[in-house]
Amino acid sequence: MTEDPSELISQLNSRAKELLEANRPNLRALEIETIALANGAEIWDFGKHNAKVDPGVLLANVCMGDVGFAQTTSGRHPDPLFANWVEVKTIFPLEACMAAQYAGWPLSVGDWFAMCSGPARLVRGKEKVLEQYGLSAPAVSVVAVLETSKLPDESVADAVASECNVAPRHVQLCVAPTSSRAGTIQIVARSVETAIHKLHELEFDLSCIKQGFGAAPIPPQAKNDLIALGWTNDSILYGAEVVLTVDCDDSQIEDIGPRVPSSSSADFGTPFLDIFNRFEKDFYKIDKMLFSPAKISFQNSRTGNRFEFGGQRFDILQASWEEVSGN
Repeated sequence: MTEDPSELISQLNSRAKELLEANRPNLRALEIETIALANGAEIWDFGKHNAKVDPGVLLANVCMGDVGFAQTTSGRHPDPLFANWVEVKTIFPLEACMAAQYAGWPLSVGDWFAMCSGPARLVRGKEKVLEQYGLSAPAVSVVAVLETSKLPDESVADAVASECNVAPRHVQLCVAPTSSRAGTIQIVARSVETAIHKLHELEFDLSCIKQGFGAAPIPPQAKNDLIALGWTNDSILYGAEVVLTVDCDDSQIEDIGPRVPSSSSADFGTPFLDIFNRFEKDFYKIDKMLFSPAKISFQNSRTGNRFEFGGQRFDILQASWEEVSGN
């Protein structure tokens, strides 16, 4: 794998496609269904079944352009409610998390809508963070990850193809509802991405980030997307722990560190669905500083010093995940 950032950016879609193709012989075992559209585009439906964990790990790795590595683990917490976790690590944090994984493309075609993530975004190249850090490049084929319960059709694939300047036959759309097992895992696998995006909102120089590691607990299986939305957000806000290796002055970390964890927001402290309902189910009314991991550590490679901010709140997670009245 190249360590030249510009060359790596140009490879993310091909790497994601190769990862999908490598798993094509395992579709039945992974409980993934592929659908060929009339215009030549292909859907990978990760949400048809809910029993397997592996499809979610695959989806998370595809979403990071195969330059971030996700895996499920156990044993990080004694309570059985928090038995299963998703760990993520990458030595290419800007490329894996900002160029690919971040859901920065609101994709709307008629009355169909989904937030689009995955390396197709960097080919479109129309987001502030992509422009600021030079995270865009053309590609022959593109891979997009769509969080939605309604499968896209040819018009959606056409829209992606048009935005990315590729033929529809070179478009692969990976789809999973939030409440599916795969959908839940790929969202919870965004612990590092969430931390980096928060730092971008705080105007920290993201090029200083050299490595990322994160872990977040996997919620129970939710019966609908709204509950899954709450539980997956809670996983990050109250359960996620992230370690970023950075190269900068210690004073920069000391200044920005206290503002990074979710506890820095005034909206912190109750399950996400309570917050969501309080603001009439309008994401844009919620303090954007809330969307960050519970705990973040900075390991400064320049000085050897380590800094920790925030803390996990398993009591809030328990209150969220054990509530069954709305499930």
